[in-house]
Amino acid sequence: MKEFESAYKGKKIIVTGHTGFKGSWLSLWLHQLGATVLGISNKKVSSPSNYETSKLDQIIETEWLDVSNTDLLIHKITNFSPDYVFHLAAQPIVYTAYENPIETYRTNSLGTANIMESLRFIDKRVIGVIITSDKVYDNLEWSWGYREYDKIGGKDPYSASKGMAELAIRSYVESFFRDNDTNKIIGIARAGNVIGGGDWAENRIIPDCIKAWSNNEVVKVRNPNSTRPWQHVLEPLSGYLCLGSYLSKLNKQDGSAYNFGPKKDQDRSVSDLINEMEIYWDKVKWKIDDSNKKNIFKEAKLLKLDCEKSLDTFNWQPILSFAETVKLTAEWYRMYYENNNESTFDFSVQQLKYYSDTAKSRGLKWAQ
Repeated sequence: MKEFESAYKGKKIIVTGHTGFKGSWLSLWLHQLGATVLGISNKKVSSPSNYETSKLDQIIETEWLDVSNTDLLIHKITNFSPDYVFHLAAQPIVYTAYENPIETYRTNSLGTANIMESLRFIDKRVIGVIITSDKVYDNLEWSWGYREYDKIGGKDPYSASKGMAELAIRSYVESFFRDNDTNKIIGIARAGNVIGGGDWAENRIIPDCIKAWSNNEVVKVRNPNSTRPWQHVLEPLSGYLCLGSYLSKLNKQDGSAYNFGPKKDQDRSVSDLINEMEIYWDKVKWKIDDSNKKNIFKEAKLLKLDCEKSLDTFNWQPILSFAETVKLTAEWYRMYYENNNESTFDFSVQQLKYYSDTAKSRGLKWAQ
């Protein structure tokens, strides 16, 4: 991983949302690359959480604050004076956004604007990788992948909050960071839902299954025939790191978006996912949830990303098959529960190495 080590070793890096699923894995990866990481989050997002089981509190510094608190955020970020900022802090659950839309807008939209405002006050060169979502697209549920210049939409509160965040990013880039001599280089990363070890969030299929099966219970599945482009968490994170490395080499503003989606053949039904998990997990029991509790909310059936821009620009592409994705996920949880909830740090580092070695064997430039 010479490219990543060259970009991040010895650098000061802020990861917002570092207690979340993606943020905790990214913080661990950056720590392993030799970076000094400051995590910013307003809470531990679940119990248990990957942040806790990986013992991140013992290896990186944490600031507990809400990204919607403008003055305090600016103070903390400017005092740390980072070389990179990876902004992942968000309210990430679609159903939670329906139940509490104002909180979602406040965190996802205003919080992102506050990150951009904080960058203005850092008196040095900084690379900003701002993570939004694949749901920023006006989803017409067509069968081909959305490209970065396709129309932004937002039919539900979560999607709208992410679209609003992108408008804020663009306004800051065009208003404050567009000059040729700017020392704030910005890129936007768009990725979708991911699976992998360490996710215990509510209303997600893998956490719901693991919570039930670990207690020998039956999991209720809302839409077993719904298909999703399943992607392991390390896939988009490798994309975020590729994007940050690429931006660090620029002497002019980028300011554009990049997609980081799964391989084109990753679409599988929820029932396919459960059946694949059963290979690695005993006592798998599930049934269809025929209640109407959640059906009042619209749930997109199909959303694909075209990732050619990321491939062409810095040679990023997803590498894991559906079977490999599920295997890594199931083995992580099995290790955790079979070892009486012991630290997952060593096993997570092993999975990082496995993923990097696999990327190297399949010719990805960043892994060489």
